[in-house]
Amino acid sequence: MKMTSVKYLVGEGFKNTWVNRLMSIASVGVLMACMVIIGLAVLITENVNMAVGNLEKQNVVVAYMKDYNWALLEGEPTPAEDSTEEPDENGIRQSDFFIHNEEEAKALCDQIAKIDNVAEVRFISAEEGLKELQAGMNDGKEQSEIILDGDNPLSCSAEIKMNDMALFAKTVEKISAIDSIYEIQSQTDLAETITAIKNGIGIAGAWIIGILMIIALVIVSNTIRVTMYNRKLEISIMKAVGATDAFVRIPFIVEGVVIGLISALLAEGILYFCYRVATETIIKTLNTTDIVKYGDMAWILLALFVGIGLFAGVIGSVIMISKYLRKEGSEFAAI
Repeated sequence: MKMTSVKYLVGEGFKNTWVNRLMSIASVGVLMACMVIIGLAVLITENVNMAVGNLEKQNVVVAYMKDYNWALLEGEPTPAEDSTEEPDENGIRQSDFFIHNEEEAKALCDQIAKIDNVAEVRFISAEEGLKELQAGMNDGKEQSEIILDGDNPLSCSAEIKMNDMALFAKTVEKISAIDSIYEIQSQTDLAETITAIKNGIGIAGAWIIGILMIIALVIVSNTIRVTMYNRKLEISIMKAVGATDAFVRIPFIVEGVVIGLISALLAEGILYFCYRVATETIIKTLNTTDIVKYGDMAWILLALFVGIGLFAGVIGSVIMISKYLRKEGSEFAAI
């Protein structure tokens, strides 16, 4: 196709947009509203994911190790027949427990860190664990000393963070299978809730985007249909003199693309204004800054809107004009 023909067809597409400006404005308005709703769904999803991510960071697993204190709390073990070790004053032998020193405890932490889905492991000594317990009590150290009578019955432990809460139960099961671990404290219910929230938001977002995409296609298609029927006679004449289907389609595709791009730019501006007002209100009301910044999402949203606009414009135009050319395009023969 010659460059002059391309310029003519593109010009016709812009001309159609202006000639049918009332329908074009209506289409831009509806398509823009769809994009704004999609953008809000994306931003809400990102904010919820941030909040859920903060919950995930707090949802740690604590694995207690089979050290001397564990053996002491378990009671005097039954001595092995072939054991030649002498028990200490508490009746505990070295072979009665697994973790004998800090080096072995840290080696166990390294073993846990190699398990799939484990993001981070922090070793907590018995002394550090007692300090954290005291910090959580109302009266702190004094109250704990009264309760514990000066002794520290805590075993050393490993604080574990995970990557994916959906694999929480399986990961805990793998950690529990290690011989040197005797107890795991975890918030399984919270992990299941986090996973359910993430899955629910993902499904809801997909449905919203899918439904609004269908609406966008219908809106653009109806706009092209109006333009097409207004130029019904012109199309018939072009076909009569040998114009190809591609030659007839291009102006309508250009019109659809113009509507889509205008809608994308307007949607970006309106969404920025609405989100800015909403976030400023939330920050003042809730006194929090854990909110996704629009600047971090601006280019992603603009690319999404442009993609939606191009998709709706091109597909909607092609579907409608192809349908017309296939079913009614032969009317030029009657002229």
